[in-house]
Amino acid sequence: MSFMDKLKTRFKKTEETEEVSTKYKEGMKKSRNSFSGKINDLIARYRKVDEEFFEELEEVLIAADTGVMTVMDLIDELKMEVKRQNIKDTKDIKDVISEKLVEIYYGDDDEEVETLNLKENELSVILVVGVNGVGKTTSIGKLAYQLKQEGKRVVLAAGDTFRAGAIEQLEIWGERADVDVIKQGPGSDPAAVIYDGIKAAKSREADVLICDTAGRLQNKVNLMNELTKVKRVIEREVPGAPHEVLLVLDATTGQNALNQAKTFSEATNVSGIVLTKLDGTAKGGIVLAIRNELQIPVKFVGLGEQVEDLQKFDAHAFVYGLFADMLEEA
Repeated sequence: MSFMDKLKTRFKKTEETEEVSTKYKEGMKKSRNSFSGKINDLIARYRKVDEEFFEELEEVLIAADTGVMTVMDLIDELKMEVKRQNIKDTKDIKDVISEKLVEIYYGDDDEEVETLNLKENELSVILVVGVNGVGKTTSIGKLAYQLKQEGKRVVLAAGDTFRAGAIEQLEIWGERADVDVIKQGPGSDPAAVIYDGIKAAKSREADVLICDTAGRLQNKVNLMNELTKVKRVIEREVPGAPHEVLLVLDATTGQNALNQAKTFSEATNVSGIVLTKLDGTAKGGIVLAIRNELQIPVKFVGLGEQVEDLQKFDAHAFVYGLFADMLEEA
């Protein structure tokens, strides 16, 4: 069975997997139109797999913001596989491309790398970081809503005390998700708010505390100092925490998102990415660039405006979303 046939089978098994595949298919329409449309065009123009074909394929992948390093790795892998399988006809390469995209995403890790690290029967602390405007507060709200739907007791800490309206925005999401929000006044010390959040979460026997942080930090020194202070408070109050440091990035900013990821990785041990607005970009390859160049897994992706549209990331569903049209033709 080919890899594409396996993908088709994987997402037609149950109502749940079919729902996931539909979300990815709808949400990745722009990336798919650009990406698989260009690959189809390439395959139509080239009858055989040769050096020229690989050069053009390289351009298609770079245009999708897959990242130069990742593209080079992927092309090398494809060349080896083409040689190994003795592939001559370009139409036989679609399957190899889709399989290698999944392999490059996981590397040496298994699929567990995508799941949130939450503790059983004790408080789990999630620290959420990212610059302003990427959808950080909205992502926190949607994540809180989903965890609440799963039966978890959730508390939010409004640690972004700098941005005008950030506390109120988090409170609105707290009401929507029906979870408590711990806050102080604008301009107060973020570490003090997080401390209050931990105390409240413990006294209310919460399962998860999600901490918002400021995104309006002009330089790396400020960023590091602020995050280090917040992390120190969390580590002191909850040994082994934070259990997750999620960095929120806007997929529509492409390579700029990759640069932000590098900056935040230097400031704090980012354990996962929340990639918002993936439905709004034709450059979905940024998912692979982040994973491959920074070794940080994407844990959630934004595939729409609705509260349910923050999807747990699934590399197979992502590749399905990129190749859905081809899969349905096959």
